[in-house]
Amino acid sequence: MEPQLVHTVEDGVATVVIHHPAKRNAMTAPMWRELPPLLGRLADDPAVGALVLTGAGDTFCAGADISSLRGPGLPGGPGLPGEDPQALAVRAEEALAAFPVPTLAAVRGHCVGGGCQLAAACDLRFAEAGASFGVTPARLGIVYPESSTRRLAALVGPATAKYLLFSAELIDTERALRTGLVDEVLPAGQLAKRVAEFTRVLLSRSRLTQAAAKEFASGRAGRAPHWAEQARGSGDAAEGIAAFLERRAPEFTWPAGP
Repeated sequence: MEPQLVHTVEDGVATVVIHHPAKRNAMTAPMWRELPPLLGRLADDPAVGALVLTGAGDTFCAGADISSLRGPGLPGGPGLPGEDPQALAVRAEEALAAFPVPTLAAVRGHCVGGGCQLAAACDLRFAEAGASFGVTPARLGIVYPESSTRRLAALVGPATAKYLLFSAELIDTERALRTGLVDEVLPAGQLAKRVAEFTRVLLSRSRLTQAAAKEFASGRAGRAPHWAEQARGSGDAAEGIAAFLERRAPEFTWPAGP
């Protein structure tokens, strides 16, 4: 199978698999290009209530496939004419960060360079014990994008972001969990089960709450009145309170036009 992004939608969960096992799922230029439109199509599917990003086999993503990304930002050829390979990665990262429902990176093995950039753009990161994480542009003499650096620092704090960027060293799951790069670490063989369980939890919760919380946490300002209006018209609060009092699972609805 050629390097590609493989996606499925099942029971409300979209799963995107980075598939390039010959190079530990390194992202090629076509894969970087494809991710934003793929995410756009999935975002338009009202059945999708959560998205999982993972890698084929026993690794998440070893970064960018450097041989396919040569262009204005790196020495050599063959990118598309006028194409900045770093801009490709940033567009993909931003599309993932802007995805309208909760996103979760399910990480096994290496999550390095561009792979860590994608994982950091997800809302949550669950990792299998033994995974390793690194942000490695200092090994190549590349300036890490400003937006990516700020996202990393917001996630793990300035000190850990500097450690990762200055040294290009890999860290293990224990340190990744301690610094906030990872939210949960699972024993070997338990990652898929836990991700499936957790996405079911996400799907059972109010999409209105999730969407507003995601926007507020991203620092986007000035939309509180919009979400107050959405809350008034959604009926989610009434349903949630009624379900609590009646000791049943709530049945939330998703308002049109978030």
